[in-house]
Amino acid sequence: MGIISLEKRDRLIWLGRYTERTFTLCRALSRYFDHMIDMDENAYKGFLDCLGLPYIYKDSDDFISTYVFDLKDPNSLASQLSRALDNAIVMREELSSDTLCYIQMAQDTLRAGSHDSAPMLILQNVIDDLFAFWGSADDNVVSEDCRTLMKCGKYVERLDLYVRLGYPYHDIDKETSKLLNRLSKVRFAYNEPAAKRLIGLTADEESYRANRQQILNLLCSVLA
Repeated sequence: MGIISLEKRDRLIWLGRYTERTFTLCRALSRYFDHMIDMDENAYKGFLDCLGLPYIYKDSDDFISTYVFDLKDPNSLASQLSRALDNAIVMREELSSDTLCYIQMAQDTLRAGSHDSAPMLILQNVIDDLFAFWGSADDNVVSEDCRTLMKCGKYVERLDLYVRLGYPYHDIDKETSKLLNRLSKVRFAYNEPAAKRLIGLTADEESYRANRQQILNLLCSVLA
């Protein structure tokens, strides 16, 4: 593949971001769902607080049915996955149909499970489909530049969510290293000062804890 256009570059980055957003939030919801069942049915509000989302859900059941499955909710997992699929369809030629189909499978899994009595099992199936998507991308996407752009988006999104959800420092340190490794391989201009500042703010746990909002701001700009 030759030079990647700005439009395709953005499509690949956002494909990485939306697939990772769905993947990480599916995993995070499992923890909150267990807490909602065993201890506090309103525990989902803590999840919304972390992500800066409004309390628009009537109760825990409405949260699960709407936030997970409802395309009318722009913040729902179904909406994130739909955006991922929209970008993947545009990039079908670069991805291959075999790779694209795993996002379609994940979306079909959500649609089929909207009335299922075991929503966390549905989310695990979505997680498995997205694992398969990335495995297929590594095997079938010929262009290293395309793979790198998708993974830059993936790790920016993962770091953003890990910071918001309060993941431990060792996870932040590991994912920052992955992002910086990918950025070192890109052949397009990115915000190098932001990347360097990110290194400094995530250098140790004390700095990470003290500068979480600055880290989020840098993540918003590093690929701009």
